[in-house]
Amino acid sequence: RRSPGSSGQDLDLVSHGLLVLPMTNTFQPGLDGEYLLLGPDSDLNFHEISRHSVEDAEAYRDLNHLIDRVCHALKPLVDEIPPNSESQDPADLAEMATLNQYLEDLPADIRAMIEKFATCSAAEILDEYLESDLLKAMIASSGIIGTKAGPRSKESGLIWLFHKLGEYDGIQGEWGFHKGGNGEFTQVLARAVESLGGTIRTKAGVNDVVYENGKVIGVRLADSTHIEAPIVVSALDPRRTFMQLVDPDDLPADLVQAIRDFKFQGTASKVNFALSDLPRFPGLNGRSRAFTGFTNIGPSFDYLEEAFADCLAGRYSRRPFLDCCVQSTVDPDMSPPGKHIMSCFVMYTPYQLAESDWDAERENLGDTVEETLEEFFPGFRKLVEHREVVTPLDIERVVGLSEGNIFAGEMFTPQMFLNRPAPGWNQYRTPIAGYYQCGSGTHPGGGVMGGPGMLAAKQILKDQATIVPPVPEEDVCSVQS
Repeated sequence: RRSPGSSGQDLDLVSHGLLVLPMTNTFQPGLDGEYLLLGPDSDLNFHEISRHSVEDAEAYRDLNHLIDRVCHALKPLVDEIPPNSESQDPADLAEMATLNQYLEDLPADIRAMIEKFATCSAAEILDEYLESDLLKAMIASSGIIGTKAGPRSKESGLIWLFHKLGEYDGIQGEWGFHKGGNGEFTQVLARAVESLGGTIRTKAGVNDVVYENGKVIGVRLADSTHIEAPIVVSALDPRRTFMQLVDPDDLPADLVQAIRDFKFQGTASKVNFALSDLPRFPGLNGRSRAFTGFTNIGPSFDYLEEAFADCLAGRYSRRPFLDCCVQSTVDPDMSPPGKHIMSCFVMYTPYQLAESDWDAERENLGDTVEETLEEFFPGFRKLVEHREVVTPLDIERVVGLSEGNIFAGEMFTPQMFLNRPAPGWNQYRTPIAGYYQCGSGTHPGGGVMGGPGMLAAKQILKDQATIVPPVPEEDVCSVQS
């Protein structure tokens, strides 16, 4: 969903078919016929918010400006390999000193805001600036998506900031949708790899990484085929990278304990719909532009917290928060003329249910989502021609993400930057020489942006620069789900 950034230029992805379409709006419907429809035009946003509160319109502009400054200050840390805080090597100590000095030199208001994001909930921060329930809930949704946290949970502040750090086409915090979906984006990447002489092998699950005397020598596939390679890179999540593909007994005890403690706890599902027409919201008066972006179903902190309370009780939300997208409005080729595709992130759907299991509850979840959409868009059920329900268990089974966490592990403060996925092992290396990690379980975290892979590649190239002769590119093996 997010533009892949500088790595897109490095790999010349445009020549291989990269086409990211802007998601221009966010639509927040309320239960009383009111709504918010915000887009890229700051003046229009000011007038839209003023319908609810002139004070909020002013404060929203000021808050966005402050957050943009925070993102600008933190962007260099997102785009670089983080220092190793556990090392006593002089070079690593110098990197930590440089980092600390950089943070100390930031303006006082920026440092204070970073501290708030790291320690406060999205609700606490937003309550300082805004009064409109609709507006606050719309913004706070960026702090809970894919995360076992409510808007009043302290972890939501950092998740909100993380989503603001991304960009689309140079615009901070904006989103893009690849034409044809993320599946088509993977084909763009495949063409880029093949143009550079790489080979992609599908339907070839990796059983384990093969190593001798602490050095990798290849991988063994599920069908027992051996592939020799002096470099193996795992894009799987940390649990699979360290606890399944290699023997944990061959790893340092502190690393093994950190990975065992690493929180996954997936809470998001997907329900996808094929619709005969666009949903209709009373009071919108046919403003179909509302659906050329995201639609947030979660009109207040209380609504979102009630949904989260169900999660804490071990059940899926009876009135879920929904992060919806009608992709066919920005990419008409996604559906037949006049019809539409709508996907919904569903929160909250805990990986472990207290009194049932996901194989039994899958279609009940789909019914709950339809009921919720019917509440906000009367007549929605009559538009549904087909639906697909994807639970956290399905995500784990099909995609290979432990506990169905879409970010390959919670992006809470103790699991980010210097600690992702573990202190001392946040620089893409592993204790096994030649075996590297990347993917969303490493810095900077989850999202379709290419950051972890790009930084892991930089680390590998840096390490290989000390080896003569260099390892041929064709001897690099990438392990992905």
